[in-house]
Amino acid sequence: MDPYTADDFTRDIMRLGEGRPDPQVVKAVVDGSRDAVGWLRQRVGVPFIFSFHRQAYLVNGRQVFWGGLALGVDHDGGKGLIAAHRAALEAAGIETWFDTPATEIAVEGGSIVGLVVSRGGKAKTLRSPAVVLACGGFESSRALRSQYLGPDWERAKVRGTPYNTGDGLSLAQRVGARLTGDFKGCHSTCWDANAPDDRGDRVLSNQFTKSGYPLGLMLNARGVRFVDEGEDFRNYTYAKFGREIMAQPGGYAFQVYDSTVVPWLRKEEYADDVVEKIWADTIEELAAKLLEKGLEDKDAFFHSITRYNDATRAFKAEKADARWDPAVKDGVSTQSSSLKLDLPKSNWALPLENGPFLAVKVTCGITFTFGGLAIDPETAGVISGATGKPIRGLFCTGELVGGLFYSNYPGGSGLTGGAVFGRKAGQEAAKLAKAAA
Repeated sequence: MDPYTADDFTRDIMRLGEGRPDPQVVKAVVDGSRDAVGWLRQRVGVPFIFSFHRQAYLVNGRQVFWGGLALGVDHDGGKGLIAAHRAALEAAGIETWFDTPATEIAVEGGSIVGLVVSRGGKAKTLRSPAVVLACGGFESSRALRSQYLGPDWERAKVRGTPYNTGDGLSLAQRVGARLTGDFKGCHSTCWDANAPDDRGDRVLSNQFTKSGYPLGLMLNARGVRFVDEGEDFRNYTYAKFGREIMAQPGGYAFQVYDSTVVPWLRKEEYADDVVEKIWADTIEELAAKLLEKGLEDKDAFFHSITRYNDATRAFKAEKADARWDPAVKDGVSTQSSSLKLDLPKSNWALPLENGPFLAVKVTCGITFTFGGLAIDPETAGVISGATGKPIRGLFCTGELVGGLFYSNYPGGSGLTGGAVFGRKAGQEAAKLAKAAA
């Protein structure tokens, strides 16, 4: 497969973040990424596999990866990752307490000395020279989503746990931590409109994702396209496009495909038992059926697709040698000298002409928020707002790290950042534990 270099990774984070990510935080993630993956495999036993089912297409008999992300985890992805971590913890003799919320970070003399938790309805102080906050952002709090992201975000569907309600941010702020990063930004994606509102499904998990849009079109309730579906690989657009869906009338849209591309859709996302499929033999019939699902203007819907089809055919007539290839940015577009759409489809633009036609209703699913805590990128130590220096004994990782992502991000890099800063936090916490022993 093609190499994905440190420079590639850095450019992707900075490009998608519009040049705003903290260069030192980005450098720490990129430089530590390869070692973190190796450590997870060797020390934790994470069963990595090539992600053929999500990150590659079979082209001319060969699996071709795209977007720089080639690894997944065996045994149902995230569920397999959690299982590997749980097994490693048990093997090391480490206890895990559930139903035990943290209520206060204990501080003495300016240093962290432990954590106060509520266990069985009673307060209990766990003495420790270090606390690592790894408890997510605020995506599960409707109030905080509305406060930071905007009122429309109250209706976003929560993709994962209902418990990421910003507790880590408030705990850290009470001991003087500094906030930083893009508090108006988040990881979002095209999500099944029929999925649960305030939590993910622990069985179906990521199957509610609907990432096939580069192969088709997305139209809003008024029957109008609103994004360039072929702007870039899915890895680089889904967080951005999830936000765009939220901004549409009603906060939903319709993905539309013809029979030429339906076989290319990911089976785990578009299986009959996972998503409601609306089928029709013609575009006119499809538009009529979608009126019951929230489409407001079937004539505009028909006109948008007809105009798109005309543009793809004009391009093909002008560039007959252009080949459609979903594994590369193929340049097969809607733009030619004779006809240009105001909103192009820049790649993978095939006409929707072969019935039956498929439509799927999608909305915005929110995964994690970008704003978080300022850290020392070398240690993952949380920075004090008063001194500008790390608070002794307080560390954080995962979605709580601020300054890494702005506006958008490369798929998979959130997990990478969590692994890198989690290792750094653990190593520094171990040093303090040894010094205190």
